[in-house]
Order: sequence, then C-alpha cells, then structure tokens
Amino acid sequence: MAGGREFKVSTRKQEVVAAALPLQEHWLPLSNLDLLLPPVDVGVFFCYKNHNSPSVTAARVGVLKKALAQALVTYYAFSGEVVANSVGEPEILCNNRGVDFTEAFADVELKELNLHNPDESIEGKLVPNKKHGVLAVQATELKCGGMVVACTFDHRIADAYSTNMLLISWAKMANSKSPLTNKVPSFRRSLLNPRRPGQIHPSLNDMYVPVTSLPPPPKMETNGHEDHLISRIYYVAAEQLIKLQALASSNGCKRSKLESFCAFLWKMVAGSETGNDVKKLCKMGIVVDGRSRLADGNDLMSSYVGNVLSIPFGGKKIQELNEKSLNWVADEVHEFLECAVTKEHFLGLIDWVEAHRPVPGLAKIYCNGSKEGPAFVVSSGQRFPVSKVDFGWGAPVFGSYHFPWGGSSGYVMPMPSPVGNGDWVVYMHMLKGQLDVIEKKAGHVFKPLTIGYLM
Repeated sequence: MAGGREFKVSTRKQEVVAAALPLQEHWLPLSNLDLLLPPVDVGVFFCYKNHNSPSVTAARVGVLKKALAQALVTYYAFSGEVVANSVGEPEILCNNRGVDFTEAFADVELKELNLHNPDESIEGKLVPNKKHGVLAVQATELKCGGMVVACTFDHRIADAYSTNMLLISWAKMANSKSPLTNKVPSFRRSLLNPRRPGQIHPSLNDMYVPVTSLPPPPKMETNGHEDHLISRIYYVAAEQLIKLQALASSNGCKRSKLESFCAFLWKMVAGSETGNDVKKLCKMGIVVDGRSRLADGNDLMSSYVGNVLSIPFGGKKIQELNEKSLNWVADEVHEFLECAVTKEHFLGLIDWVEAHRPVPGLAKIYCNGSKEGPAFVVSSGQRFPVSKVDFGWGAPVFGSYHFPWGGSSGYVMPMPSPVGNGDWVVYMHMLKGQLDVIEKKAGHVFKPLTIGYLM
C-alpha cells in the first residue's frame, strides 16, 4: 500500500483551558483499581472534513475551548494534576490547573493522511505529547480545511469508558443542535471500597503481581536485528467477522464476535513464531470492564469516572495453538474470561490491591519478558462513540484510540467502523514480525485502513 505524504505540523498557539466555574481545591484519592495502572498516557483522535460554512470553520477552535471549559466543571478531575501522597501513591490534586490546549496547522490534506500507519501520520504530530496535568488537547487544521481533534490522557485517572463520557459531554456542550442529556459523572471512590476483612481468590495471584516481585527488566539488545513494536490500523469487514464467529462456534455453543476475533488473533500471533519458539507459551489477555458486574442496581457505576478494569489472560503452547481448531481456541478464550466477569472477581481484586498497598500491583500479562514467548492484550472499543463526537460541524469521518504504550506486550483495540456497516476498525500495536505474518496469512481479514474506505 502506498504511504501517505510527508508533512510538517506547526504550532499556532498554546494556552491552558480551565473549568468555566471556580472549583474549591481538594484532593481526590485514586481507587484501588486505579492503582493497578502504571503511569502511561493514552491518545485518541478524530478526523473531520472541511465544513461548507466558512463561519463555522473559522469559529471551530473557539467553540472547542469554550465547550471544554464547560465540560471540565463536572469532569473536574481532568483539570487537575497527579501528585504523590505521603506514602508515594498517586492522587489527584483538583486545583483546576487546566488542560494544555494546542492549536496547530498541518500542511497536508485529510485524503493524504496515511491512517494505516499512525507511527508516520499521527504519533508526535497530530496527537499531543502531554507534559503536565491529566489531559492535553490538540486541534490541528489541515490544508484542505479539515481538522483533527486529539487528546492524550493519564490512564491512571480514566479508562476508555470514562474518557468516552468526557468526549461525549464536551461535544454536546459545543453542539447547539445536540440535546444536553449528559450523565453527571461520579467520582465516588466509596463505590470501590475494599471489604473488611478482604477475601482474595488464589486466581488473582496468577493474574496480578506486586511490582517488588518483578524480575529486573531484561537488557536491551543493540545488534539492530531485534524485532520492535509498531502501530497499524486495519479494518475487518462485517462478513469476515460473521465467518470467524461461525468457525469459532461449535456444538450449538455460539461464541461472541469478540471471543471469535480474539481466538483467531491468538492463532495468528502463535503462527508468527518459528523453530524452537513453538515450545514457548503465547499469552493473550482481554480487558474486562467491571461496571455492570459491580452495579447491583446502582446507576452510579454507569457514570463512574476512573478505572474499573481487570485483565484475565490465557497462556497456551504455541504448537498447540497452531494445531488446534479455531473453535477449540475460542473455548479456551471463553474459559479464561469466565473467571473475571463476576462481581466477586472485581471485589476480590479491590481486596488484593488493599492487601499489598502501598506497593503497586501490575497485571502479569504486561510483565512479559521477550524470552518468554509473545504476549498481547485485546481491549474492546465497541463502545467507542465516534458518531457522537460531533462538535457542531458533523460527525468525524474517522476516530481511533492510539496507544503505543512502550511495554513489551502488544496491544489491540477493535472499534466500530464510522461507516456504520458492521465493520470493525482495529488499532494494533504489535511486533513488526507478527504484523508481517498476519498481513501475509490473513490479509483477507485485516485490510489496511485508507481514507478511500472511509469516504
């Protein structure tokens, strides 16, 4: 596939956007589930076509800033900063320091962006590098009059569900045609209090580890031949998802599209290994949102801002994954997920963190050494609200999370296609060698994302 055109981004203006109303300064502790996240930032971006009204185009940045200031009144944690408390744990100082907002211009047209390769077109150009606070925003005008609106946020403060809530609220504040029926965000940490006494299932020690128990990081090879992680974006057609689901289901047991997709990807990653490596384990984790499990009829969980995540994972020998059928692998996916989709699992995880504090914990799938065999995590972005992030100049033609997180494990996020036809858009941050094999063996499933597909 032909790459996009090289382009430069120039900064026009930088300022800080604070909440529109004064806030009383206070401390907001992180929940036990927040404390499982390392200090990593997550990016998200949206691409908009040129609006046919020059007045709308000229006013866009002002509209974005004013609406953001209004949204930050209720989403005040995003306007604060993360500071260590007396025992070294991160907390949010809700001081309304504000959000760093960058206005920029890129000498490229929307149709020239190589969205398939965000390392080339997005990273370091259109998604801001957050230097201060919890959230950073960049609005980049394109040569064609289109615009890219992008955010980078501290994952310790919010998961994707929480950030999606903020994005929708921000868009509704900006769009006069959009009804203001926002959820009022909840920061009530008591919803995730540990039990007294705690009850910890032994399986949690297989999924999480205190950071003090981690082995030292392996020495980096410098021979220039080491494989490296890259980011790519694909689309998967709806009919391919239906075919995978049919192949992954057996004995009258229908697997979900996500389970089927994950099983297929697990086999593909295993198939990228050769030689003696086939005796190693290939590990796959799947992010589970605990809000509905912990709700118990309490609607506050549906509006809770923070992290309510667990990452169960499975590890199978590469040779076994290669030899077994897709429906067998899908059964294995379903089995390791089953233990983590309960209320008791999340209550136990909260208790596990409490038992180890102030030592931080980390999901074991993220602690994979390069000599242990491949490992990656799938996080479903099916709730990603692309069509709802309309600031008043139309829904985005494209949007995606962007998470080149810097660890040794891969990261995959399938999201609904903005085309709205049942296709998926899939962001993949994986080893180049793995993606080369996936493109070669499963190019009929994973198609490079292009502007042509979107428009």
